[in-house]
Amino acid sequence: MRRYRIGAPELLIVLGAVLFVVVLAIAAVAEGDIRWLHFFQAFMYIACVALAINQNRWGYFVGISAAGFWDYGSLFVNAFFMNGVREIARWTSTGRIERPDQLIAVPAWIGNLLIVIGCVWAYWRHVQSRRHDVWRFLLAFALTSGFFAADMAIFQPRYLSMFPRALHPRWPR
Repeated sequence: MRRYRIGAPELLIVLGAVLFVVVLAIAAVAEGDIRWLHFFQAFMYIACVALAINQNRWGYFVGISAAGFWDYGSLFVNAFFMNGVREIARWTSTGRIERPDQLIAVPAWIGNLLIVIGCVWAYWRHVQSRRHDVWRFLLAFALTSGFFAADMAIFQPRYLSMFPRALHPRWPR
């Protein structure tokens, strides 16, 4: 029987994934047309956690890929994170929340950041042989991004425009 070792990096991964999946659930309840998109998106994070607590490098690669891409997109491809920051600033100065759908971007971004930090930390802590891991990471990134794109193509094709913009965020929209 295998014993799981839950150290600080794994705790960050689990905490970040739980935070992000809760935000996905809140958004899915508030906005019904993205429900299936978020339901399947959550599976990447569940897979990351399941693999990471088993100290499997693929879990770290999936976590870095999924969470890193999401945070990158929220910072450089769309205005989701900055809109959330502005909503928090408005809330603190006026005491009113006008756009709760944008407010959740900040905890979502933080959750993904925790996953990336936890996965990088756990990888360096647990993986001894790193030979060929660049190729494994690139494969995990391609598969994770492909899963995310397929999820969008099936349930919310309007969001697919983020992929070309992710390659060069300054291209016209």
